[in-house]
Formats: sequence, C-alpha cells, structure tokens
Amino acid sequence: MACDASQLAPLLGNATDAADYICNQFVDAGYAIDNTYLLFSAYLVFAMQLGFAMLCAGSVRAKNTMNIMLTNVLDAAAGGIFYYLFGFAFAFGTPSNGFIGKQFFGLEEVPQAGFDYSNFLFQWAFAIAAAGITSGSIAERTQFSSYLMFSSFLTGFVYPVLSHWYWSGDGWASAGRNLGESLLFKSGVIDFAGSGVVHMVGGIAGFWGAFTEGPRIGRFDHESRTVALRGHSASLVVLGSFLLWFGWFGFNPGSFVTIFKSYGPIGSINGQWSAVGRTAVTTTLAGCAAALTTLFGKRLHTGHWNVVDVCNGLLGGFAAITSGCAVVDPWAAIVCGFVSAWVLIGLNTLAAKLKYDDPLEAAQLHAGCGAWGILFTALFAKEKYVNEAYPGRPGRPYGLFMGGGGRLLGAHIIAILINIGWVSCTMGPLFFILHKLGLLRISREDELKGMDLTRHGGFAYVYHDEDPGHHQLASFQLKSAAARVDPSTPPQAAEPNDA
Repeated sequence: MACDASQLAPLLGNATDAADYICNQFVDAGYAIDNTYLLFSAYLVFAMQLGFAMLCAGSVRAKNTMNIMLTNVLDAAAGGIFYYLFGFAFAFGTPSNGFIGKQFFGLEEVPQAGFDYSNFLFQWAFAIAAAGITSGSIAERTQFSSYLMFSSFLTGFVYPVLSHWYWSGDGWASAGRNLGESLLFKSGVIDFAGSGVVHMVGGIAGFWGAFTEGPRIGRFDHESRTVALRGHSASLVVLGSFLLWFGWFGFNPGSFVTIFKSYGPIGSINGQWSAVGRTAVTTTLAGCAAALTTLFGKRLHTGHWNVVDVCNGLLGGFAAITSGCAVVDPWAAIVCGFVSAWVLIGLNTLAAKLKYDDPLEAAQLHAGCGAWGILFTALFAKEKYVNEAYPGRPGRPYGLFMGGGGRLLGAHIIAILINIGWVSCTMGPLFFILHKLGLLRISREDELKGMDLTRHGGFAYVYHDEDPGHHQLASFQLKSAAARVDPSTPPQAAEPNDA
C-alpha cells in the first residue's frame, strides 16, 4: 500500500510535515508487517523439516532410523551454509542474466530494497525441502559421505539455478519478468510455490539416486516378485504427514511474500490477505481430495485401508496444488487432488513392474505429482487471480479450460521438459561418478545389519537397560520379540515358537 503526503496534507490543515511523518510511519509499518509475515511463513516451512524427518523415520526399518534422521539434520545444516555462500546469490542475485544470479554471495549488500534477511531465510527453507525429498528415495543403502556431497551440490547449485529461471525477476522463464520480455510465449511459467522448482527437482534427483544404486536387498525376490519392506512406525508417518500439512500453510500462502497489499479501493476487503486465505483453502482441499481418493482407490486395489498409503496420497495432493494454489478456485483444487492420487497410484504400480525401489515413494510422489501440478495450473488458472498474483501484465495468458488459450499450457509443457533435463544432466552424472568410485552404496554386510549399527554406533531405540542386572530380562525380551509372527505372514509359513 502507498501513502501520498500531498493527499494527506489538506486533511491535516495543510500540515505538510505532519503528513510526511504519518506517511513515513505508514510505509515503515507496511514493511514491518510484510517482513513479519514472511518470517512467520519461513518458520512454518522450516517446521516441514521435522515433518520430513518423522515421515522418513517411520517409513524405513528400525535398523536405519538413526541414519535417516541424521541425513535430515544435515540437509538443514549443510544446506544453510551452502545456500548462504552460493545458493541465494545464484537464485535471486539481481541484476543478473536470465540463467544465473550474480549478486548477494554470502549475503553481501543485504538488506536492500526488496531483499531483506527474511527473504534469505524463507528461500533457504525451500532449498532444504528439495534436498529432504531426495533423502527419502535413497534411504537405507547410501553412504553418508556421498549423501553430504550431493545434498550440498543440490542445495548450493542445482536447485538455485532452476529457481532463478522461474522465480527471479531476471529469470528467462519467470512469470514476473518485465512486460514483453518473457521468452516463453510472452507468458512465463506460473509455478507459484514450487511444484516444479521444489518438488520436481527433489523427486527427479531422488529418482537418479535410487536408479543408480538399485533396489534394497530383499525388495524383489529371485522370481522378481515384489516383497514389502515395511517401515517400522506408521505412527511416525502420520505425525510427519500432519507436520508437513501444517508447514504447507507457510509453503504455499507464504509464497506471496507480502500480505499488506490492496487489490481494490481503500476500505475494500479485496486484498492480498484474502488471496493468502484462498491459497490456504486450495492447498487444504487438494490434499483432502487426494487422501480420500487414495483411501478408496487402494482399498479396491489391495483390499486394505492403509494409513501409510493415505498419507502419501495426501502429500501428493499438496505437491500438485503447490504450483497453482494462488491462481485457481477451490473447486479446481479438488480436481487437482483427485487426479494426483491416481497419478501416484499409477506411478507406484509402474515402479513395481520396473523393479524400481524408492522407500518413501518420493520420486513418484514429488516428481510425478509435481509435474501434474504444473499441467493442472496451465489448465485451470483463473484470469482474475493470475493478474492479482502477477500484476502489470495485461492480456497475459491463463488457464486453457478457463478460456485463456494454449500459450500457458505450451510454456508449462516446456518447463516440465526443462526441469527433467536440467536435474538429470546435473545430478545424474554425479550419482554415476560416485557409484563408479564406490562411494555411493554401502556394502551388503552393512545393509543387512543396518546402518545404525555399522555406521552410526548403535540403534536409535534402546530396548533394554544397560544395568547388568537386567541382562536376563533383556535376553527374554529379545527372544520373545524374535518369536513374534508378522500379521501379514500366513499361519503355515510361521516358524514354531521355541521360547
């Protein structure tokens, strides 16, 4: 919002100094409100790291819990340093060229107009989210040292360059680029909060990691049949999913960056605050629709009501709506979530046929549903909302099904291909080199014993006291636990209890 002292002065009896003072205070208050909103959104997005950690921990076997938790901690820590040194500059350093940013290395010359410290914190939280997606695809079989290398490379270079293309005002495919300068059908790509920039990047990188390493030992039997290697805690999966849901309210609505902005005359309820609320609603509805569709879809396919599948479907809906959350109506978000559930189910079926092993379905969920989200936005983006989110571009294209023509769809199809090509050409060779050097996958012995024991000094869970007086009780507990039968095991296949 703007304040004009020349209009305010007559109301104060031509007190020009007083009008200037009030306007300056008004402008300062506006900056404070917007920065507080952005910081709060950054905190919500960062809370998603806890959600990723819980989701990953529950989705792997207990013997690898310590390992997967440590990778999530290092995503944030190492990602913070590399994004500070290089990533933020590559992504948002302006003025620059259309390919890569050239300013703000080590946050030099920050803060300045349009770039405060809150912008860095918010974008860093997005960058480490992309790295967290990749960690799920390669869980339970990746050397920790190699994980540090490709996680830092992804956060410090691969992700920032792609985000520069779509989100920086200088980016060659940015929807916010100056009028007439967009290189994609005079449109640019509407990827509002990152279905492509975040989710496709993390999912495609995870795909190449999992593809290069191959499936976990025991994932497919000698007759190529699928063997379920279930995670050890559905409770942690549900907890992680709800934490991610909570964080998504910063991820999507927070991508407006500011909230103190009116779309209509003074006193109108039509402002960015309303668009923020609508974005939270579309995010919620897409996730809900995807969760319910997955619930009944998997029930028809497997005969079970599976909470883990429902949680993955929920997250798939969120990943899909992230692109168009600010520019579609709530009813369209339900369509987005419904289709994303079937995209995830179909890709999981294809992955099993191709013997592709992703413990968290991260590549299918984030890359697959993220790509659908990009297409969905090109089909359902509403003209009014597009002009509010990306002002100053009269006559710009919007959703094909909403009467906006096919230019936006063409731009988004190119964006999907560009995303796949960029991440594949950068992360694919890195994984291949690490694999050839013997630095990527752990040994067969370590994988069978579990990385917590062989690589991290002990298990994540303590099953008995260290007091020597309890050794007999511990022995009995472990023996009893070993004799328990998995509920999914047919009775005739169970071994007799020799306790």
